[in-house]
Amino acid sequence: MQSHESRLLYKKKRIGLMGGTFDPIHQGHLVTAESARSEFSLDKVIFVPSGQPPHKKKLPISNKEHRYLMTVLATAVNPYFEVSRVEIDRPGESYAIDTVRYFRSMMDEASELFFITGADAILEIVNWKDVKGLFDRCSFIAATRPGFDLSILRDELLNKISINYLEKIIPLEVPAMAISSSNIRHRIENNRTIKYLLPDEVENFIYKNMLYKKTT
Repeated sequence: MQSHESRLLYKKKRIGLMGGTFDPIHQGHLVTAESARSEFSLDKVIFVPSGQPPHKKKLPISNKEHRYLMTVLATAVNPYFEVSRVEIDRPGESYAIDTVRYFRSMMDEASELFFITGADAILEIVNWKDVKGLFDRCSFIAATRPGFDLSILRDELLNKISINYLEKIIPLEVPAMAISSSNIRHRIENNRTIKYLLPDEVENFIYKNMLYKKTT
């Protein structure tokens, strides 16, 4: 029988988790992941497309396999990027704490885990499931747009989480954060170009599968 030590995939590593619906994945996601990888000397960034995001229950979401495949296409050229099916294959709603626990179980104590997300999402972190468990297991990289007032992030969270947890939230300015999936979907619905907002492979996949077009 294999020992737990021999089953550990990430020994003495710095791993970034990039969670999201990726509906569709775009250059903003990719630039954020690469910026985080470079800035924090991450050995790998693992993209985790959400299966059933609990905060989007009432919103239309594309087929999870389409979103997974678009993420694979977008990240294939970067040897430091991987895509995980852990949330796509897991039944029920997709919670960050379950994903963080999953990856931490494959890491030794010397390894570090960083959850990469937008500053807007961080402002809502007090509403996430098992916030304490998340902060005990990973640090957060909060991607912000250029010119974002970082004092807002600190002031908003100061009375909601402990100062020790606040110190585990690290801001990262990313120029491409102005691009959004919702804007890309809106442009497609209105027959406007999306070229250079996302990788060519993802653009071709969207048009081939007729995603985000209005149905009558």
